[in-house]
Formats: sequence, structure tokens, C-alpha cells
Amino acid sequence: MREEFLDPAVGADPREPDEEQVEAGLRPRALDEFVGQRELKEHLEIVLEAARRRGQAVDHLLFAGPPGLGKTTLAGIVATEMEVHLHVTSGPALERAGDLAAILTKLEDGDVLFIDEIHRLSRAVEEILYPAMEDFQIDIVVGKGPAASSIRLTLPRFTLVGATTRTGMITGPLRDRFGLVARLEYYDDEELRAIVERAAGILDVHVDTDGAWEIARRSRGTPRIANRLLRRVRDYAEVRADGAIDAGVAHDGLALFGVDDSGLDKVDRAVLSALCEQFGGGPVGLSTLAISVGEQPETVEDVYEPFLITQGFIARTPRGRVAMPAAYHHLGLAAPTRGAAAPGLFD
Repeated sequence: MREEFLDPAVGADPREPDEEQVEAGLRPRALDEFVGQRELKEHLEIVLEAARRRGQAVDHLLFAGPPGLGKTTLAGIVATEMEVHLHVTSGPALERAGDLAAILTKLEDGDVLFIDEIHRLSRAVEEILYPAMEDFQIDIVVGKGPAASSIRLTLPRFTLVGATTRTGMITGPLRDRFGLVARLEYYDDEELRAIVERAAGILDVHVDTDGAWEIARRSRGTPRIANRLLRRVRDYAEVRADGAIDAGVAHDGLALFGVDDSGLDKVDRAVLSALCEQFGGGPVGLSTLAISVGEQPETVEDVYEPFLITQGFIARTPRGRVAMPAAYHHLGLAAPTRGAAAPGLFD
């Protein structure tokens, strides 16, 4: 069993911390340090306290939602609050049933096993997971052909924490085996401001309230993006300013790195520009739109479209993607009159 399956940081050069290591250093370690997701935090407080009082492992948890909202962080918090070990792996890393069996047999009583992108588990691995979650037992087949035999191993009671960005791709039998299924929502600007100020304290960066607010409102409702923008503005402040971050420094720094007042980056604006100018507002197919901006259709659909749709810039229709009036306003263009849009690809 390769150690990389349990900890992606194994094998990394300790002298050169990567982006994930920096991000991990900004993650809260306790539930009371976690900002946002008030309803989910209340649910977890009850679940964790009840498990502590019973002296049992926490029930299996499934966290769903867009990337960067804190699913991995919450898995670490569950392990910290219960004072147990956290084991980390991902769905694509578990290629064979033996990979999962090797991890499960290393667990101790009460440990937390976190599987990121759990919807990408293979069917063979998922079948092994069912009895492990329900009965804390797994069956291992030894040998091949007529000489093969099955050995049943008893596992310690553990907590499986799954994370997914696509709830619909998780099979019903797997989803039903989780005791708590929670969806993480996007954060509001006030919550992101608090996250930026907390991260600035950890990074030893001086940022005032206006500067934190300027970063927060361009972070697309996502803490991971807020922390990334803070680090880029910090770099700008150290090189082009006196190192302190106020509203002006944050505005200029974000503008330099291509993040506009609405939090759109270069590719977001390219999508809007192609839709509004090149295709006359649509409707246009996803593949055609993706080719026009030089991205894969999956990238446009999963990374860029969700924010553009939630902000009212574009809409999905049965005939394709169409630009909304807000998209024209953002680009400084005059919105066409109703019914004046260019015909679709198959019209």
C-alpha cells in the first residue's frame, strides 16, 4: 500500500511548501474556529457531543458542495474534536478493493477516514465499503480459482467522512449509509471578511477592515479563493506598497492579477465576451462556447459556469447557454432587445 494514498503530502520537498500545504496551515482546527455554515456547525456540535457522551465513534458523515467551501477542513475538525487520528485518501486513488482493505485494516478504534471525491470510487471498491460502514467487517478473497477462500475481518468502529462535489453521482446505497448528509453553501461577504482577517493574522499580514472587505467581496463566496487572493494581495503589498493592505492596495493588487469588482477573472470575462459579442447572446452549445475560450467543456461547466449562473450573468436553457442583461452591463455593452439574439447552432 503506497503511503501517498493515505497522505498526499508524503514525498513532497519539505523545503518548498506547495499551495496545498499553505492552505492547510490556514484551516481552523476546532469547530468554534470555523466561520460560516451555521446550521451545519450546530448539527455537528450535537452529533459530536452525543458521540463523546456515549464513548462511541461518530456516525458516518457526507459533506457535499462546490470546491473550496471547507469539506476537508470539517473532516479534520471532526478528528480533532474526537481526539482521534485522521486518515486521508481520495476516490481516484482507490483503484482496487485491496487498496481500501489495506487502509481499513490500519484504522484504530474511533479513527476518521476521509475520502475526498467519494463519488469517483469504482464499483468494486464501493461494494467493499458497504459492509465496512454497516457491520465494520470486510471480506477478503485469498487465492484464485477453485482454491480461493474468503476471510472475514472485523474492523474497529471508525467514522467515514466523504466529500463530493457531485452528489447526484453517488449511488443511492452508498448515500443511504451515511448518518448525516450535509450540503455546504456559499459564504456571504461578512463571513469571508472574517476569514480573510483570520488568515491575515496567521500569515502575519496587516490588513484593515476595508482591505479585508475588498478581498472578501471578490472571493466568489469561497474561503479557498479568499485565502488565495489574500496571498496575492500580500505579495503586491510587499512589492508595490509598504506591506500593509488597505482598500486601495487590495483594489490595485486584485486588478493587477485580473480579478475585477465582481470577482470575475480573465476566463470568466472571456466566456461572457464570447457569449455576448461572438454569439450575439446565445443560445450556444457548451462545447462551442468552451472551444471559443480555449477550455475543456467540463472545465467551463464545473469551474466557471456555476458562479456566472448564481450571479445572474448567464443561464442554461434546453437550447444552450444565453447571456443575461447583467452580462452586457458588466462588459459595458448595450443589451439587445428581446428576441434580437442571434439564432442558435441548430436553429
